Amino acid sequence: MTTVGLVGLGIMGSAMAANLMKAGYRVVGYDVLPARARAHARAGGIAAPSCGEVGQRAAVVICSLPSAAALAATAAELAGRAGAVGTVIETSTLPISAKEDARRRLAAAGITLLDCPLSGTGAQARVKDLVVYASGPRAACRRVEGVFDGFARAHYYVGPFGAGSKTKFVANLLVAIHNVATAEALVLAMKAGLDPAVTLKVVADGAGSSRILQVRGPLMVRGDYSKPTMKLEIWQKDMRIIAEFARQVGCPTPLFRATAPIYAAALAEGRGAEDSGAVCAVLEKMAQYRRRSRAAREE
Repeated sequence: MTTVGLVGLGIMGSAMAANLMKAGYRVVGYDVLPARARAHARAGGIAAPSCGEVGQRAAVVICSLPSAAALAATAAELAGRAGAVGTVIETSTLPISAKEDARRRLAAAGITLLDCPLSGTGAQARVKDLVVYASGPRAACRRVEGVFDGFARAHYYVGPFGAGSKTKFVANLLVAIHNVATAEALVLAMKAGLDPAVTLKVVADGAGSSRILQVRGPLMVRGDYSKPTMKLEIWQKDMRIIAEFARQVGCPTPLFRATAPIYAAALAEGRGAEDSGAVCAVLEKMAQYRRRSRAAREE
C-alpha cells in the first residue's frame, strides 16, 4: 500500500484524504488543530505529530493550507527534516509569489513543489468531483497522476509552475460571479412568488445553468448556510488574491468587482463562518424579502 502525506485536514484536505483512502492509499496527515488530526485517525488515516513527520513517512505530500504563512512554515519544516518526501503537491489558493518562495525553499532541499490548485467546493471534494490544474515540471506532474486520480475526477497539465494558480484565479473569478448571480436569480424568483425549489430544478436544466447554480442553489433554496463548503471568511482571501492578480496583469474585471460589496456585506453581518452562498441572505434583505415559514408555504 502506497503512503501519501497530507498537510491540512480542513474541509478540502479531509475530503481528499477520505477519497485517497478509498482508492487504496495509506494517508498520513497533519493539521495544526488536534481535533482534525483525531478525526483523520478515526476515519482510518494515520495522524502525524508534525508536518515534518509527514514528510519523513511519505514520498508525495499534498498541502491544503489556509494562508501564505502556513505554506511558508510547512515548506520550512519539510525542507529542514530529511525524509522520504520528494514531491509536494500544493493545492491551496495563494499568491503565486508565496508559492514561488516555497518552491525555492524546497528545491534547495531537493524537493520538487508542484502548483496544483483545485476546482470544486468542499461538497464536491467529498464526492471526488474535483479538477486539478497541475503546473510545474511536466515529468513530475506525470509521476503523481495516480495520486490525482485518487482524489479528483479529472486533472489537466496547464503549463510551467504558476500556470495552475493563474488558471485557478480565472476559475474563481467565475465562481465569485456565478455565486452572486445564482443568489440574485433565486431572490428574484422568490420575490416574484415562484417556488425556489421548482425554479432551481427547471433553470438548472436549461441554458442558464452553471455548476455553482447546481451546487449552491440547494443551500440558497433552504436558506441554510451552517455547513459550509467554502467559508465566507476564507473566500474573502481568494477574492483579494484574484483582485491583486488582475491588477498586476492590468485587466479590468467589472463583474467580479461588482460582487465584492455583496460578500463584504455578508461578512459585516457576522456570516464569516457560513458558506459563501449566504450572499443570498444579503440580497434578500436588499430586496426587502422575508421568507414565509414552511407551514405557511404548505397552506
